[in-house]
Amino acid sequence: MRIYLSKPHMDGSEQGFVAEAFQSNFIAPLGPQLDAFEAVMADYLGGGLHCVGLSSGSAALHLGLRLVGVGAGDEVWISSMTFAGGIFPVLYLGATPVFFDLDPSSWTLSCDLIEEELARANRENRLPKAIVPTDLYGQSADITRLEALCQRYGVALVVDSAESLGGAFDGRKCGSGGDLAILSFNGNKIITTSGGGMLVSRSENIADQARFLATQARDPAPHYEHSTYGYNYRLSNICAAIGLGQMQVLDQRVEARRAVFFKYKQALARPGLSFMPEPEGVFSSHWLTALSFDPQTPGLDREAVRLALLAEEIEARPLWKPMHLQPLFDGARYVGRGVDAALFSTGLCLPSGSDMSMDEQDEVIGHITTLLDGAG
Repeated sequence: MRIYLSKPHMDGSEQGFVAEAFQSNFIAPLGPQLDAFEAVMADYLGGGLHCVGLSSGSAALHLGLRLVGVGAGDEVWISSMTFAGGIFPVLYLGATPVFFDLDPSSWTLSCDLIEEELARANRENRLPKAIVPTDLYGQSADITRLEALCQRYGVALVVDSAESLGGAFDGRKCGSGGDLAILSFNGNKIITTSGGGMLVSRSENIADQARFLATQARDPAPHYEHSTYGYNYRLSNICAAIGLGQMQVLDQRVEARRAVFFKYKQALARPGLSFMPEPEGVFSSHWLTALSFDPQTPGLDREAVRLALLAEEIEARPLWKPMHLQPLFDGARYVGRGVDAALFSTGLCLPSGSDMSMDEQDEVIGHITTLLDGAG
């Protein structure tokens, strides 16, 4: 049986919430399950937050960028190593992405580079409209430092926490930082609504604007009245019902994925293999287990490992290909030293599902160990 990188993990309680939605006939986009899901998430993330359930994480980012004023010609500074869905909304708005490298000590957005470039841009009167850090593979960027930098220069901070629900930075839940944050509940995420996302804000007014724009921007009237354009972006009530069940087991899902990560780290420990670092003050959900193979160490070959696992019906994937290396963004401005490019060429994500059995993880470890020991 194929071992997947990260597949949906249902608890069983989801069916009860979905049944309630069907019994009450709330199968349209809005309903009590959606209201409850938003409230449960706001409570989980911390006090004073407002959550808006949306059709995807990309939809949440699109709305978030529009709501902080990003428009045609504006610059958005953004992590280069991320999924394309975390970049495309910048293009939807006609803005220009500027890509930034990672910090080698955390494998998340380099705050040193951001600070240096903000000071330079301020002197040259060309500050960006927004900064979008990606919480990579379940781990938060240094949200405390980024918030301080953005406040100093008057730049909006929209945190892409699509991959990091369940993690924390200095005790603050991932998804609760910045001016706005976004979450994803895609099928491969740590919890899923089959497809979906969420916009998180401390501003009730921003949340209300998001709901308005996400429901086709219909002005209050007995007929269809529109003073601006909107989107069909609301999360369905049925999907939200699945989310309610998933929220009941979120902490267990995080615990399971962290256990998977640390078992890999212990079993595969050897010179030249480096697992994603977890700096002091960071609590990663380890949505995916990410590691790097030193190409200068004899016997270590990332691609050989990936292909050997694939031959055994085990899914493993390289780390995200940085956006500044993608054909779509050929010629885009990049600020960095190539940390992300190096990690892409040497990095691998191993199967990390919260429902992985011990036997499945032992199988993955066994194949990798056999290959590396034989090559060494």
